[in-house]
Amino acid sequence: MTGSKTTTMTVEEMRAARERGESQSDWKTVRERIEAGIEPEEDEDSPEGTGAIREAIAKRRAGRPAGSSTKEQVSLRIDRDVLAAFRATGPGWQTRLNAALRDWLETHSSAP
Repeated sequence: MTGSKTTTMTVEEMRAARERGESQSDWKTVRERIEAGIEPEEDEDSPEGTGAIREAIAKRRAGRPAGSSTKEQVSLRIDRDVLAAFRATGPGWQTRLNAALRDWLETHSSAP
């Protein structure tokens, strides 16, 4: 692309330029096309990139991924000192708490 000029601007600089009327985008046309449901044209510099971005956006779901179906979320009241001790062990404290509960269950099971 001979003769092209790349300019770097911050978001604040872009907003200020738009407010001063220096934006080179035809916002009226953009709004009209959006309201009419007209899809934007492919990016002439990177048509395959535009398609990839649209696919990624379509596949993406909001929020965290679904958890394991073997776990159940509960609200449980635990003594502060016990909870503090587990939290003090760092990341993964909930997994260690679950393991401690499982160990207790196995050692105190009524099954022979």
